Amino acid sequence: MSITNFLDRKLYPNHTKNWDDRLFRERILARLKPNSVVLDLGAGAGIVAEMDFRGQAARICGVDLDPRVVDNPMLDEGKVADGGSIPYPDASFDLVFSDNVVEHLDMPEQVFAEVRRVLKPGGLFLFKTPNRTHYMPLIARMTPHKFHQFINRKRGRQETDTFPTRYRANTLGDARNVARAAGFDVIGIERIEGRPEYMRITPPTYLAGFIYERLVNSTSLLAPFRILLVAELAKPAANG
Repeated sequence: MSITNFLDRKLYPNHTKNWDDRLFRERILARLKPNSVVLDLGAGAGIVAEMDFRGQAARICGVDLDPRVVDNPMLDEGKVADGGSIPYPDASFDLVFSDNVVEHLDMPEQVFAEVRRVLKPGGLFLFKTPNRTHYMPLIARMTPHKFHQFINRKRGRQETDTFPTRYRANTLGDARNVARAAGFDVIGIERIEGRPEYMRITPPTYLAGFIYERLVNSTSLLAPFRILLVAELAKPAANG
């Protein structure tokens, strides 16, 4: 057993690989119904198993600039498209979700407005994205894209699945403002810190990440420095 695995078992026995995607999956499943028509915004090639909702909804569509979306096995239909111009009619979907996409948006206001357009009245938009005031997005903004590709390669992710980041709706305040400007009701935005994935490189960095995690989870005053934003937005039922 490696030291990293030992520390995983001792410090985070309830965390598994992709714990953040598993958490987000639970949020989505709690909102899905068997007759739901769903859009995965930024579906890509379908490399995140936790975002596979086949059998949980009536129909699952996806859009992404990555042409591999067309062959994404988790989708009933995949289309190559930008989130700022979603190729579906008004009020097409009961639920739209987006996993680690908002941080890449050049114009989040436009994308959020498009999501609202394609949602049915009362429909939900759920997204998970890094919190810009956490240390990892801070490092990401100070380092070149090639470095991000290198780090993700070490973590087992292909370079082609590492995309440039913008962080233009990635604080609680910014996400709330963009959502409200697009006409959404903000149901809730959680700020969450868990196992320090990017620090699981050496024992010293792991322990530093562990101390940080315990610190920011010790008081709500430090919530702005937690790693995740998990948001639930609703299109008003009365304003289709």
